[in-house]
Amino acid sequence: MEATHVDRRTVLKGAAAATSGLAVVQVAGPPAAFAGHVEHGEVIPWSDQPPPIPEPVQGVFAHPLHWESLDSFYVPNDEFFTVKHYGDVHLSGSTYRLSVDGLVAHPQSLSLPDVRGLPRRAVDFTLECSGDNGFPFVVGAIGNARWGGTPLHSLLRQARPLADDLEVVFWGADKGQVTIRDNPGVTSGGFTGTVEPDSTGGLDLTITEHFARSMSLREAMADENLVCYEMNGKPLPVEHGFPVRLIAPGWYGVANVKWLNRIELRRGRYAGRFMAREYVTFREEKHGDETIWTFTTVGRFRLKSAPAKVIRYRDRYSVFGAAWGARISRVDVRIDEGPWRRARLQRRLGRAGSSGFAWRFWTFDWGHPTPGEHSVTSRAFDEHGNVQPRPEDEIIANRRTFWENNGQITRHVVIPAH
Repeated sequence: MEATHVDRRTVLKGAAAATSGLAVVQVAGPPAAFAGHVEHGEVIPWSDQPPPIPEPVQGVFAHPLHWESLDSFYVPNDEFFTVKHYGDVHLSGSTYRLSVDGLVAHPQSLSLPDVRGLPRRAVDFTLECSGDNGFPFVVGAIGNARWGGTPLHSLLRQARPLADDLEVVFWGADKGQVTIRDNPGVTSGGFTGTVEPDSTGGLDLTITEHFARSMSLREAMADENLVCYEMNGKPLPVEHGFPVRLIAPGWYGVANVKWLNRIELRRGRYAGRFMAREYVTFREEKHGDETIWTFTTVGRFRLKSAPAKVIRYRDRYSVFGAAWGARISRVDVRIDEGPWRRARLQRRLGRAGSSGFAWRFWTFDWGHPTPGEHSVTSRAFDEHGNVQPRPEDEIIANRRTFWENNGQITRHVVIPAH
């Protein structure tokens, strides 16, 4: 059964205008994850709370992370954010099949028990939507979970790709009607849909398109990629892709295809709706006196951090936050327009070998701030010395779309009078 289709781009445009075994893995418990006084203190809420999610977007984006409530390394399944492009899909585990086909020597068709019977692996991965922090109301489109499944590379090797330079397309069961505008010269043969002239003399092509994303065979063979059937030790919930989804650690959420039912190997770059028409970042660049535009497909996620909450313990204050997108080597915090000061990185949590894909917590000892409103900004560094960009840096300021905003995040808080 397929839920009603909601066009995400249309919804976000309209909203923008309107707003101009888990016990084994439960590292969540406060003293393990929140050493010191973080778990005991009083949370001082941010004064710049995001606006409510507008009604049109509520069918697309739900369960954002409430940063002040973050108290575990793993976000519970029922509190984990969701993004739905064509609504939920309800598949039967008993009749489910996953095919691996295309340019392979041995096509595969696997049932859910077949997939579960393959060697199992788990990875801790902080999944973030590439639209996180792109609009004032899209805040907290992020969560961390332990994902369990079978390594993707084992299925691909079993199918035996016919060449090394192939593209791997991951097809989801979710689908919906899409109208592609202005296609002069298109005829009505060879597709399922309708073609009608538009007011400019071009043609509008209406088709039914499945959700799909792709990567190169070399990228798909990465050790950490999973054909995933578990989330935090439990079967995937429907809204997170039951019975099987792709988990591609290091990639933005859109690449982690839910309700996965086909893996196709083919030649040439796949350029479907969610590769070439949407989830594309536009940037304006200057070359001498000329302005040019670049268009890049959203892919791997970027170095980022965020202040999560301010905590008062007795008469002292601290800031708690998270950093992700790479192996984190350092986090700095700035209060108001003051100097950058080093935060203390918490020890790495979760599964060994997953630290590059899971968020890392940090704390900053603020001491005794003066009463009144203050701003709190964080910046993360990775092990190669790369730093999270400022909002005014070109890579952020030249964006003309809301994807891939990993600029430094500033929050505001009012410290009460003593």
